[in-house]
Amino acid sequence: MDCVKFSGDVMHIKEHGSRHLSQEGAEVGVKELIQRSQEAKKQAYCPYSKFRVGAALLTLDNSVFTGCNVENACYNLGVCAERNAISKAVSEGYRSFKAIAIASDLNDQFISPCGGCRQFMREFGPNWTVYLSKPDGSYVTMTVNELLPASFGPEDLSMKKVFDIPNEY
Repeated sequence: MDCVKFSGDVMHIKEHGSRHLSQEGAEVGVKELIQRSQEAKKQAYCPYSKFRVGAALLTLDNSVFTGCNVENACYNLGVCAERNAISKAVSEGYRSFKAIAIASDLNDQFISPCGGCRQFMREFGPNWTVYLSKPDGSYVTMTVNELLPASFGPEDLSMKKVFDIPNEY
């Protein structure tokens, strides 16, 4: 993969050959994605927790959307980096993703998405890749399904339901 251009917060990557990251090209692509998540972390707005998180999301056409956590004095109104990156991609028309890399300042363990972000990622499928990283660039690879097993997704809403359930007071 070769980086061909930056436009705002979106980086377009030119990929040679397959639409999937190959064994040979995967290492370069993964390191690049992790680097982008580490760069995004620098933009975090976290005056309360002092816990910076960055994310870099790779779409099927090899565009990369980044996000960082944005806290709020009313704590529950904050936005996680993963949801920030996914929302930016969705707002630009993307609905399918190859991978997301997540970065933080944790040295002793790999950053892991919160439960809300796991469910948010699951909305867009259970089988895409999640790279959990450390500041030194090391990472572990998981899928959304591994992070959120036995999950509830959009397809569950189309399953047959019982609608005539009486209210019990």
